[in-house]
Amino acid sequence: MANVARMLLQVRNSDGYTNPADVAAINSLYVAMGSPTLPKWVASGGDPCGEAWQGVSCDNMNNIASVTVNAANLDGELGDNLGAFTALKSIDLSNNNIGGSIPSNLPVTMTTLFLSDNKLTGSIPDSISSLTGLVAISLNANNLSGDIPDAFEGLTALVNLDLSNNNLSGPLPSSTQNLSGLRTLRLQNNQLSGTLDVLQDLSLNDLNIENNQFSGPIPQKLLSIPNFKKDGNPFNNSTAVSPPPTSSSKPPPAPPFFGAPTSQQTPPSSGRTPRNHADGPSTTAESTSKTSKKSSSTKRVVWISILAIFSFIVLVLALLLLMPRCFKQRRDMHRISKRHEIAPYVGTRENPGNDGAPGHLDRHDKKEPVLPVAKPKEELQTGAREGGITPKPRQEPETNLKKWSAIPKRDEHEIDMSRFDIDLMPPPPPPPPPPPATPPPPPPPPSLPEKVIVKPLTTSEKPVEMPSTKHLPGTSVKSFTIASLQQYTNSFAQENLIGSGMLGSVYRAELPNGKLLAVKKLDKRVSNQQKDYEFLDLVNNLDKIRHANVVEIMGYCAEHGQRLLVYEYCSNGSLHDALHSDDEFKRKLSWNARMRMALGAARALEYLHEICEPPIIHRNFKSANVLLDDELAVHISDCGLSSLITSGAVSQLSGQLLTTYGYGAPEFESGIYTSKSDVYSFGVVMLELLTGRMSYDRSRSRGEQFLVRWAIPQLHDIDALSRMVDPAMNGRYPVKSLSHFADIISRCVQPEPEFRPPMSEVVQDLIQMIRRETPDRSDGD
Repeated sequence: MANVARMLLQVRNSDGYTNPADVAAINSLYVAMGSPTLPKWVASGGDPCGEAWQGVSCDNMNNIASVTVNAANLDGELGDNLGAFTALKSIDLSNNNIGGSIPSNLPVTMTTLFLSDNKLTGSIPDSISSLTGLVAISLNANNLSGDIPDAFEGLTALVNLDLSNNNLSGPLPSSTQNLSGLRTLRLQNNQLSGTLDVLQDLSLNDLNIENNQFSGPIPQKLLSIPNFKKDGNPFNNSTAVSPPPTSSSKPPPAPPFFGAPTSQQTPPSSGRTPRNHADGPSTTAESTSKTSKKSSSTKRVVWISILAIFSFIVLVLALLLLMPRCFKQRRDMHRISKRHEIAPYVGTRENPGNDGAPGHLDRHDKKEPVLPVAKPKEELQTGAREGGITPKPRQEPETNLKKWSAIPKRDEHEIDMSRFDIDLMPPPPPPPPPPPATPPPPPPPPSLPEKVIVKPLTTSEKPVEMPSTKHLPGTSVKSFTIASLQQYTNSFAQENLIGSGMLGSVYRAELPNGKLLAVKKLDKRVSNQQKDYEFLDLVNNLDKIRHANVVEIMGYCAEHGQRLLVYEYCSNGSLHDALHSDDEFKRKLSWNARMRMALGAARALEYLHEICEPPIIHRNFKSANVLLDDELAVHISDCGLSSLITSGAVSQLSGQLLTTYGYGAPEFESGIYTSKSDVYSFGVVMLELLTGRMSYDRSRSRGEQFLVRWAIPQLHDIDALSRMVDPAMNGRYPVKSLSHFADIISRCVQPEPEFRPPMSEVVQDLIQMIRRETPDRSDGD
């Protein structure tokens, strides 16, 4: 406390705007965390509100209102002075390495407490009972232990409570029943025990208690919760009901077991006397009756068991005889089955014999991409600019099959359907003969790409068993083992780490044949949100996203609770590194090379927004996700992963990071994210290409830290615009094209989403600009 008083005295003598008590409190927090490298943060004094410390926001009275520092590799502890904050409402230090225990003197003004995915130990403090304004608590993915404190009596405003993935034990506290406002409760993967009676009167929409030690009957009211997950608990498979209105209550009948006589399962309401009551009254007559009935019951069980075994053997033999024929039919049809339906691909390869991995594509006609890429405007139908690219009508199944079969496979393989057939039904009858062949309709213009059907992820479908084959059924995506990926990445060694993001870390992997791959190891807080079949659905959908400017998925792994995605490897890293980390490489990026990158990125987003069905919103578009291959062709990463980003704390982290680093559109602060938000982020990346500056650079003066704020006033001033251009280009750019490019950027970063153009319009504008610059370009690229 002496140190805090000394800090407070120093702050009072400063000229800062921030409440001195809050300055002392955040200085103490900074020291407790080991004084990490955080922009503007200092161990003594400072002005968090006036100097805009990273992750710190203030209210109108210059009190610190929130501290949000996610995924910053923070260590240390939280310290003992959090209670010194005068008006702190939110703490979010998720996805770090903070250890120690949760302090007992938390600020009583708090409404949200997010400390998930750290290394916190000890128990949950009883003092949370004083935080009556709490709306959300996320303490999941730590090492917390002990009982959950009986401290919820006054937390009626609490809406979301996540204590999953810890080592908590004991029963649920009785005060849990006072959480009248609770809607989401996640307790999975702990060692909690006892019954669920305290939850039955809560208005829950989402309850996850998987993998605990809960026992007893499940209260009837809990079964009506829309999203109730209860697997991995030793329940007795019955539901708790209210006792009948009689003078003496009878014990409930024992739960049914395999082979039990039907009469044993008869409810008391039928008027019959239950045969087995552990503590029920007994008489001589009953004993005699039970003895005689027991003999007949035993014989009945024996005969039923014999008949069941015989029927099972007959069924197995029948299936073994019918399976080969069924599988032969299914092998020919599985690619167009209902579960893995995919729309036909358009476009053909000029060189069908080249069926290598579509990794690094040559943009100079070495090979055509399998999926359509937007064509020049004059090749599109009239009005494409106004209405975007209109997909052609879907053709007959015969034509679709022909187009599908024309696409070269990455690896020839056969799939053992018996490993993943989930219907457990007799084989279906042979399909009816195809209708008479009809002449195919005249081919439409090649510039009208067909919608690619990407099945939206749902949690209500029947779970799909994890296949033991080398490829995911219906796709060419290979299934890797954890052991093999550990071998290829040298046990995920630090030297193979390519980068880390909100969804996990990416490692370089080298196969025995020398081929390089990129392995994305999903963060455990992301993995814990999905079951196996949901992850397989995600992989299946990712395999359907095929475009020359989108990173291609090559495989996946789902073992021992780990989830990994394997992608093609882009040897020249990311556009962010090329522009901001390698000055020598940056000088090689001529104007024409940059414009080709802009066009490639625009085509990728156009494909996601306007060709895929349903449309795919990227949600995390930034220069670090724009990857470059050997020929500097663009490949956009993290496409199709928005379902992971929109889940829980990850969604919150996504919005904060995009906003903090200058990529987030203004509407994101209101929780709104549409395809037009991707357009805004695209405009920011284009500004990086134009200026060579980072989207957010804390080393610059305050007025130049955020690229968009600094650049917007200058985009329509030709003199200022020329001074904005990246000095690494040495003035070698077409002046007319510079003005056109600035105009495109200006429309993309409009504050109002409705004024931003669709990506198809951006693509056509870039194509026209590149064509116009050809006669007068000043660089020799």
